[in-house]
Amino acid sequence: MSSRSFRTVMLSLGLLAAAGLALSGCGRKGELDPPSTPTEKLNRRGNDTRPAVQDRPFILDPLL
Repeated sequence: MSSRSFRTVMLSLGLLAAAGLALSGCGRKGELDPPSTPTEKLNRRGNDTRPAVQDRPFILDPLL
């Protein structure tokens, strides 16, 4: 392998590694989300004070 092609390969691998490291840093920052409370332990009220919402048809409903 000649010096020029070796240099090109090493430069390509270096750039690929740098891009991989830069992209691996992308994502959410901060604390992890806490686990949700199981449904058995949720504080539920005995009665629902909100009135029931009437189902209103929408033009895109057949697509769902």
